[in-house]
Amino acid sequence: MPQNVVVVGAVALGPKAACRLKRLDPESNVTMVDKDTLISYGGCGIPYFISGDVSDPAQLQETSFHMLRDEKFFREAKDIDVLTNTQALSIDRDKKQVLIENVSSGKRDALPYDKLVLATGSRPRTLEIPGIDLEGVFAVSNMNAAIALKERIASGKVDKALIIGGGFIGLEMAEALTDMWGIETTVVEITDQILPGFVSRNMAKIVQRHTEEAGVNFRLEERVQRLEGHEKVEGAVTRKETIETDLVVVAVGVEPNSDLARQAGLEISSRGAISVNNRMQTSDPDIYAGGDCVEVVNLITGTPGYYPLGSMANRQGRVIGTNLAGGSAEFPGAVGSFVVKVFGISVAAAGLSIDVARREGFDAVSALVVQFDRAHFYPDKDLMHLEMVVERRTGRVLGIQGVGSMGDGTVGRINAVASILKYKPTIEDISNLELAYSPPFSAAMDILNALGNTADNILAGNNRTLDVDDFDELWRNRDKEDVVFLDCRGRPNAEPFVKSYPLHWKSIPQDELRVRMEEVPRDKKLVLICNTGVRSYEAQVILDHLGIQDTCNLQGGVACLKKWGLDLA
Repeated sequence: MPQNVVVVGAVALGPKAACRLKRLDPESNVTMVDKDTLISYGGCGIPYFISGDVSDPAQLQETSFHMLRDEKFFREAKDIDVLTNTQALSIDRDKKQVLIENVSSGKRDALPYDKLVLATGSRPRTLEIPGIDLEGVFAVSNMNAAIALKERIASGKVDKALIIGGGFIGLEMAEALTDMWGIETTVVEITDQILPGFVSRNMAKIVQRHTEEAGVNFRLEERVQRLEGHEKVEGAVTRKETIETDLVVVAVGVEPNSDLARQAGLEISSRGAISVNNRMQTSDPDIYAGGDCVEVVNLITGTPGYYPLGSMANRQGRVIGTNLAGGSAEFPGAVGSFVVKVFGISVAAAGLSIDVARREGFDAVSALVVQFDRAHFYPDKDLMHLEMVVERRTGRVLGIQGVGSMGDGTVGRINAVASILKYKPTIEDISNLELAYSPPFSAAMDILNALGNTADNILAGNNRTLDVDDFDELWRNRDKEDVVFLDCRGRPNAEPFVKSYPLHWKSIPQDELRVRMEEVPRDKKLVLICNTGVRSYEAQVILDHLGIQDTCNLQGGVACLKKWGLDLA
């Protein structure tokens, strides 16, 4: 039986749900409502529009066949009515009507519905600080804001920019401003690391160091207290300094846009998101919701999670469209996969970082492997850093994250693990994970398999590790600690360190260790070091066998130290 379906929101989830319904039930009447004039665009492409990688905003609104997804397109190609520049003011659940208002004319009307879809998305978190309303302060929340920001940059009046927030959008905008426009850019982040809550401190430090080398300045554990200027922004005052700037981008995250649902009496979570079941139904079974305005189950913790991602909105939209047409599709939840491009490298993750895992109550440890993304003998290769978080007692994999080059290698490994996280895989599953192999694509023992093996050795107590941040603290206090750094690499690699730090640095290559045991200090703690952590692990096994067990192995080795920014030579 044909239905009247109203969809509030026409960017990501709304169009997907509407089009899926019309394919399954062409007789139903579907009306989309959006308060903006630009609809159905790829919001995640906004930083690349700012950078110039995408030259025209219309490209983000086009299909892969270069058809512009506007009102005419939806009406003629999809048989869907779209009311742009129209705001949904309220929902009358008893009468099953949505009160709408034309933003320009103020004219109001009531849209009847049999089923309603809320795709109201998210809104930028606001900063309640003086000067936030000055000219030149932007929150890049939609295409119109992005166009205005790019016009200001292109005017040539911006020499210095300040970004508040070191998350995904903050880093992407930092790259866009620095790389394309040559703008001196500073990022202020309130926590002690970039990408807080998404990657470990050590992974964050690698990304930060890489970004600094590209010209971006960071102020961590700092807060902007006020913005200053005469009509337009001219500076940002923190607790420690005043940073001159011609432009401010506020990127402190988003929050669910759930006001319409709240006013209608629908169930809202403590986070402020709309609560939905696996069928994406709200507490009113005739009203569905999805995308950035809802919470779904975190498949690692079993608790509610919030994931404002365009890819997830599209998948949820398909589920909603199927169910509107009488189907029984479900969206089980998410593990929080992501990937972000930062100055020519990719940063990707799925599941929990080590800090989040411990915060969620898991007794967790992490394993880190640095290995070539292809066979070591293949000429075109690059080092990849992968870190896996596991539960100590069970060996269950809780998350994975990685940093690598801009190819598909890093995100491919993350996706391989992300796809099985909901099945509660163990380190044994990762050690034996079957992956396609050819030297131009991977090593015969892929880095993922090596990561599983490393985690297994850590849980078994065979590989007692030291993370880079702990190494940094130990190194800075080396004169106070009874410690020797035993370099297991070849002499040419170790010699500069031995000369610079003769009291603390000792060179015994791993392959010579058995015949040079008399040179190994037995009254000091030994920190074992090689290029990536493999030979130093072998050295640890040898020393254990010979009765020297007060050792720890630097995870990731010197390669990780250098990426982290700790160059000892």
